[in-house]
Amino acid sequence: MACGKSLCQSGGCHKYDEEVDKQTPLTATRGLINGNLCVKCKASTAVAGGAGGGEDGRFCADCFRGSLFGKFRLAVTSNGMISPSDKVLVAFSGGPSSRVALQFVREMQDKALKNFEASRDKPLPVFGVGVAFIDEHSALSLPPEDGDEVVEHIKTIVSDLAPPGKELHVTPLGSLYSSHLTDGRSKLKELLDAVPDDTGKEDLLTYLRMLCLQKVAVENGYSKLVLGSCTSTIARHVISATVKGQGYSLPADIQYVDARWEVPVLLPLRDCLAQELNVLCQLDGLGRLKTLAASDGPRSGINALVSSFISLLQEENPSRECTIVRTAGKLTPFSFDRLPDVDDPKARLASQRRQKKFNIKSDESTLPESFCSLCNSPLHKSDFPRLINYANDQHSADVFDASFCSSCRFQILPSDSSSMEYFYSLLPQPMIAGSKISSYHDRRLLRQVISNLIFCF
Repeated sequence: MACGKSLCQSGGCHKYDEEVDKQTPLTATRGLINGNLCVKCKASTAVAGGAGGGEDGRFCADCFRGSLFGKFRLAVTSNGMISPSDKVLVAFSGGPSSRVALQFVREMQDKALKNFEASRDKPLPVFGVGVAFIDEHSALSLPPEDGDEVVEHIKTIVSDLAPPGKELHVTPLGSLYSSHLTDGRSKLKELLDAVPDDTGKEDLLTYLRMLCLQKVAVENGYSKLVLGSCTSTIARHVISATVKGQGYSLPADIQYVDARWEVPVLLPLRDCLAQELNVLCQLDGLGRLKTLAASDGPRSGINALVSSFISLLQEENPSRECTIVRTAGKLTPFSFDRLPDVDDPKARLASQRRQKKFNIKSDESTLPESFCSLCNSPLHKSDFPRLINYANDQHSADVFDASFCSSCRFQILPSDSSSMEYFYSLLPQPMIAGSKISSYHDRRLLRQVISNLIFCF
């Protein structure tokens, strides 16, 4: 759903983290605010500026860190994100967002362990934590040694975490095709080369990354997937998705919880700015990990243009990113933007409160959503005529074409219809299998829509 570009869906936003590092940290322009006390504790020297700046934006290291962790914990508890029986997978890219996400999840687990050990009857288990890194160096045509260096660094980071140990899953993106990595890399490169549009290629890479994360989570028994997408990442996605014609599906991507996937996706850093996360990494001594980049030159495409635009807005007014996300948050969420009912009373209560707050209808009273076979975005009713035309068509490539959202059809799908068969042959099996499920779901949805129309007449 590491982080993000479109909505960063790999837990740390590979390319966006690079842009965050280039931004001037909040402490860099002010330096140590010597002689000034923290506005919160009134005891320690202020060393970090908050997002808003000014007198209200100066904290000591402990208060600054506590403020960010408080946002994270509030998002987790108020949305019932993690229950004691969960096994949580943290998507990790090594950038500031994913490093803080992993650090905060580990702290929550550590607090839960202390409570568990202090309890005499030990009524509740403690949730497990795993880490996933998607190795994309082959997709980006980079030397293997670059990927090996990053992987070794990540192994060191995970192994240095406080006990209990966290299992690390390093998965090449080409594994979506087969266990034979050479064949997978070759197929993956062919697929990306078949998309001439820079924006489409970048978005397709994001969708494949999310599919790979889901594959890791399902195969290893994880019940939740945590991404490092923060306010800054989401603000960029709001603008870029609007420009790309994804306005209808936008509410699905910006919520705290996204349960349209087999393993629900969580965004606990949704209320934290990238600059704040970057400052926290500096304060905690979390060194910057060299991430993978396709090139050091300028990038083209909608996502890069939007990123530059938002950066300029942020320089003029540090609250612009928050304003964009807060405004987009007024959009009505979909029914799947909440976790399914569970046995945990606290999680169930949080879900009910969220439904009431955002006027989310229960599954029983709403029609099932139909999803794009490629990006998994909910389809608008304007796409139904295409689905009707191919509802009974058994030709796999045609069915797949019909179940695309308009944005994917424009940005990713080959403009030449004769190339569709070739493009379809390059898709990884999990995506093809998903399109078959979606096709069945689309026919079911259409039957229900037609049934309702007949009933109305």
